[in-house]
Amino acid sequence: MRLRAKPAIQLSGPVDQAARTLLGQLLVRGDVTLRITEVEAYGGPEDSASHARHGRTGRNAPMWGPPGRAYLYFCYGVHWMLNVVTGPEGRAEAVLIRGAEVVAGLDTVLQRRRAAQATPQLCAGPGKVAQALGLDKAFDDHDLLAPAGLELRPGEPPALILAGPRLGIGFATEEDQARPWRFADGGSRAVLQRKALHPL
Repeated sequence: MRLRAKPAIQLSGPVDQAARTLLGQLLVRGDVTLRITEVEAYGGPEDSASHARHGRTGRNAPMWGPPGRAYLYFCYGVHWMLNVVTGPEGRAEAVLIRGAEVVAGLDTVLQRRRAAQATPQLCAGPGKVAQALGLDKAFDDHDLLAPAGLELRPGEPPALILAGPRLGIGFATEEDQARPWRFADGGSRAVLQRKALHPL
């Protein structure tokens, strides 16, 4: 049996801590490399904003671990959304990748995004991130820490981290809506609704 090497990226700890750790890390698929600039943390069944709030289902099964897996879902019948499961196994904690910067493979990203030129907002938004990486349902439950397909690799953490409420969760309790679990690289322009974020 082949043992997997210990991952360089530590995904353990509370989901909000793991989310901050993911800022600045790299997502790599083929010739495309993206640096993560914005994320949102989602807890287990106790988090009313989480897909795990109703328990384990066929759709959200990858959320329950092990950590380092991808959880993809189709949003509004238009966009795929990439989440990184942070564990521990059985806890259903995951981090939505909300934004990124292109490090390599710009021509491929422009083609996939059907964009004429690069802008700071090219991959600002979770649907744009998945589109830039060419992701679909086939990557659901993919092992991001294994050297094949879509990989999560170590990158440069941001000098400043911003935090604020998560977006698009009007169905959640007031307490969960107010939870400051959206995090962003304070030095990046690939961040949405920046005015709602404040330095940690």
